[in-house]
Amino acid sequence: MTALAELKNLTKNYGNRTVLEDVTLQIDKGEILGLLGPNGSGKTTLLKILAFLEKPERGEVKFLGVTVTDKNAEPMRLHSTMVFQRTLLFSTSVYNNVAYGLRMRKLPQSNVREEVEKALRLVELEGFEKRSAKKLSGGEQQRVALARALVLKTELLLLDEPTANLDPKNAQIMEEVIAKINRELKTTIVIATHNMFQAKTLPHRIALINDGKITEIGETAEIFGRLSKNLASFGAVENMFIGTAKATSEGTTIVDIGSDVQIEAAIQREGVISIFVNPQDIILSKSALASSARNVFKGRVIEIYDLGTLVKLKVDIGKPFTVQITKRSFSEMALNLNAEVFIAFKASSVQVV
Repeated sequence: MTALAELKNLTKNYGNRTVLEDVTLQIDKGEILGLLGPNGSGKTTLLKILAFLEKPERGEVKFLGVTVTDKNAEPMRLHSTMVFQRTLLFSTSVYNNVAYGLRMRKLPQSNVREEVEKALRLVELEGFEKRSAKKLSGGEQQRVALARALVLKTELLLLDEPTANLDPKNAQIMEEVIAKINRELKTTIVIATHNMFQAKTLPHRIALINDGKITEIGETAEIFGRLSKNLASFGAVENMFIGTAKATSEGTTIVDIGSDVQIEAAIQREGVISIFVNPQDIILSKSALASSARNVFKGRVIEIYDLGTLVKLKVDIGKPFTVQITKRSFSEMALNLNAEVFIAFKASSVQVV
């Protein structure tokens, strides 16, 4: 892949506090890269450096193959734009908010109108031109801020926790818009998030960041397929349990995770361990299936999340397990809250963290 931006051995301090330490990262043209980490891990500062709003104490930033310096940082800002977590809109119409950057660049009025209309279509706010931006809902305001960035047609779009303060419906719309921008406009996007599920579904690659350091980077499926200790340390990981392991004579291990739930794993371990089962490795059914799966449990549905083409369910088997299925499967099984179901997964699907 062709690199759009490269960071090499980057360190950034605020006073005596180091917020980024020895960060090396490449952003490829046309990708969505997710920066996943807890609050205070350095994500926003990294975005500001990529937007040329901050400069590091040490290290090198390259953009389009050119090293960024004090002399060329200002013109470089024309190639990168950032949408902040806290939406800051002017007390005027949606149209004027989105048109602001183009007017600053002294584009002809006819061009401004055309580009504003295109951007509002992309963010699904057609017909909102004359509305007061400040009177819109939080999700709509965030999409106005995104449209304001899109009209500038920069090579790099930086999004800082774009759905952090939105309800699930608006968050889903925002994520769909982000994916559409990348797909249709081929815009390179870096999205900072601490939302584990968003990080699993939206980016092509994930960079884990904690305490100002990149701890891991790779394809999204690869990072989440094997739950590393770096990822687990962020917390709120679905289907991760701590239990007591006891090896069997068959070469497997039984892990007691409490509440009379025992998991069989294709490993040999003894003592206290942490295990993880990927939600995509779990089969959901309304009756017990005849299969080779070593782990089959009866439970009931306690939560349902509609994710568009997918549905995420939480099933209580004594311990809560998250399962992901297609919307078609969900409809065919006619599932609802408190429905009795079975979950099954192989011993080889149980990973030790």
